Amino acid sequence: MEATDSLTVERVRPPHGVEPAMYALMLGTFAIGTGEFGMMGLLPEFAQSLGISIAKASTVISAYAMGVVIGAPIMAILGARLARRTLLMWLLVLFVLGNVGTILAPDLLTTEIMRFITGLPHGAFFGVSALVGASMVERARRGRAVSRVMSGIMFSTVLGSPLSTYAANHLGWRFAYGTIALLGAVCLASLWFFAPRDKPTAGGSALSELGAFRRPQVLLTLLTSAIGFGGLFGIYTFLTTGLAQVTHLPVWAVATYQVVWGLGMMAGNSVGGAIADRSVDRAVILSLGLSVVVMLGYWLFLPSALAMLPLVFLVPAVLIGLSPALQTRLMEVAGDAQTLAASLNHSAFNIANAIGAWLGAMLVGLEFGLGSVGWGGALLSAGGLIIYLITIWLARKEASV
Repeated sequence: MEATDSLTVERVRPPHGVEPAMYALMLGTFAIGTGEFGMMGLLPEFAQSLGISIAKASTVISAYAMGVVIGAPIMAILGARLARRTLLMWLLVLFVLGNVGTILAPDLLTTEIMRFITGLPHGAFFGVSALVGASMVERARRGRAVSRVMSGIMFSTVLGSPLSTYAANHLGWRFAYGTIALLGAVCLASLWFFAPRDKPTAGGSALSELGAFRRPQVLLTLLTSAIGFGGLFGIYTFLTTGLAQVTHLPVWAVATYQVVWGLGMMAGNSVGGAIADRSVDRAVILSLGLSVVVMLGYWLFLPSALAMLPLVFLVPAVLIGLSPALQTRLMEVAGDAQTLAASLNHSAFNIANAIGAWLGAMLVGLEFGLGSVGWGGALLSAGGLIIYLITIWLARKEASV
């Protein structure tokens, strides 16, 4: 028995078919994902252009993350009365303007402000895009629709971020962000032409969206995301360092393993969406349960280059499979607070990023070794699994009353 029985996303039909609309949404998540992850690869060029250290320059990444966490609920509430297509287009306008501001920023403080502004539409765009993607297909395919929309950010880690780093090395980091702004503008035009022309949600208001905070199932699902995803980010934060210093891989091999990591994310996203269409609960439990195993494997086998190759694929594959399942579940339990609940999932995702990186840094700082991020991540996955099992138990208890 599933934790919930209804899915409250109304079916809509795009004017030019599902596929063009789906690709327009994917282009948006690709552009925003490239903008987020791209700065990590551009930091050396960015720092050099401003004459500051990389450590000091890294604050622009934190500023963006802060924008994501704060912006997701604010944008969702402000856009409660808008049609989802209209809201997506306004979010992209803000994204494009933020990136143009980043290009023109003359100093670190201005760049931090621009990155914060650019981060504001991130969570709401991903959440609303998932809702729009799910609304274009029948219920039995909604998990896969969500995973397709989210595949844009997976492609951004494998293709977009490396290309932006290459562009920065040869043409400057401002050129790279100019390209990202252009991508956002192309996506804006694509959504205007291809996205379904839905109507504003009946009775939609800031008050109705805030109702998400009164739903225990929404809050517990978000908590599952914030804790359960933490291990993924803890391992990724120290992945290259661990591969270089413990696995003793040469630089070219570390880069190859990073590509394998990205492929694992893409595969997990696709498979996770298919499993979620069969059973959301099964997808979440399977993802979190298996992640405990593969993360313990990471801890035990980090010194082995041969063992690490499949593990570097499996860690992201298993955990990213959680994403479409949790996004779909939020649609099931959010009631009339769809936009806010879907957007908050990406705030929870960024909180998981902070928790995972903090725990990993603490374990490494306490000299447990670079492999310790594996068992630390396993603990976070186990915590997420326990929270979700409680969520299911409460849902079934409520259903039986």
